[in-house]
This record gives sequence, C-alpha cells and structure tokens, in this order.
Amino acid sequence: MCAFPGVENPGDSIMAAKPKLYYFDGRGRMEPIRWLLAAAGVEFEEEFLETSKDLEKLRNDGSLMFQQVPMVEIDGMKLVQCRAILNYIAAKYNLYGKDIKERALIDMYVEGVADLNEMYLFWSISPPNEQAAKMTQMKDKIANRYLPAFEKVLKSHGQDYLVGNRLSRADIHLVELLYLVEELDPNLLANFPLLKALKARISNLPTVKKFLQPGSPRKPPMDEKCLAKVKEIFQLK
Repeated sequence: MCAFPGVENPGDSIMAAKPKLYYFDGRGRMEPIRWLLAAAGVEFEEEFLETSKDLEKLRNDGSLMFQQVPMVEIDGMKLVQCRAILNYIAAKYNLYGKDIKERALIDMYVEGVADLNEMYLFWSISPPNEQAAKMTQMKDKIANRYLPAFEKVLKSHGQDYLVGNRLSRADIHLVELLYLVEELDPNLLANFPLLKALKARISNLPTVKKFLQPGSPRKPPMDEKCLAKVKEIFQLK
C-alpha cells in the first residue's frame, strides 16, 4: 500500500484496526487528517455525526477529552485536538522530517497553512453580508503573503519538496491548501510556477492520486446543506 520510501508499511501491523474518524460528513477540521492518512496509504473508517445528539453521546461516554471533535481512534487511543492527531500520524508514517531542525521547519510551514485554513473556515460560517469583504481580504493574503512565502522556500533550495528533499506532512497540507485556493480562484496560482509543480508532483503520488479520484473519502466544498448540518450538530446560530 505504501507508494514512496520512508513511509511505514501498513502491512507491518496488518491485524491492527483501521483508524476511525468521528466528525460530520464534510471537510472542516477533519479534512487535513483525511489527506494525511490517505497520503500515507492508510485506510480508515468514518462515523459521521448527524445530529447534536450524536455529539452529545460522544461527550457523555467520555470519548472527547475536551468535549469537541475531531476525534480519531487509532492504536488504542482516542485522540482529540487536530495538531496532536496530525503530529501523531506524521510521526508514525515518517512524514515529519529526519531531525528536530527539519521538524521545526515542517511545523512552521504547517502553521502557515493552518492560519489560512482557519481564515477559510471562519469565512465559510460567517454571515452572508460579511462574506464578500472577507473573501477579498483572504484572497489578498493568499496572493501577497502566503503563496509568495512558500514559493520562496521552494526557490531557495531548488528541491522537489519543502523540507529535506523528501515528502513530509508540510507538502501534503500545502497541496491540500493549493486545491482549496484553486477552488476559490484559479488565477491565484498563476504567478507561482514552483507551487504548481509541487501540486502536480504530490498529486501524482499513487496514494494521493487515489484520494483525488471520485468516490474517495475526500470531501467536496461545503454547500448550504452541509452548512445547515454543521449548525445543527454544533448548535450554531
């Protein structure tokens, strides 16, 4: 199942249960976790929350340490907090650098991606009358702050990947973000040839290519139906 060197062979623990993801049937904060598991060649199961009662049940049975999702059952643990989940998966499947210096760079790049993802998440649930202004602000930061920074990293060392010339979680999270950017406005990537090349390179890895195919666990952009479901589950106004 592994498609590239350096990733733990899932066959080494073939009898282990598949990771199980608990969240609603949409992107949100779980999507980077889906991407990372899929890129590592790890099959997983999902249990979707449909109503606020489903969330309350998880809270009442003690599954959610801080009373919130995402939650991932993996290796006998019930992990919450996105960074903790992603850090564990990245370390387990050798997608977290070869030493602490590489890990620091990976963390720095991932936090930059997370900043922009947070901006998008808040935009998606903001009142309709505020969305146009927030979208303009977000596109400005994408084009003038975040994409130039990542393009500069790739240009500075001329290698195929962001850190250590090997695949890491930073590449996977960035490419997920680049797909989102293209959904918002394909023109935003026009002036960043190295990022476009990275996107193509990662997208052609067999495990990622499979994840990008129709019918995979990858979720579509949030629509009104999904937004209504999120508001119901989390009791948002």
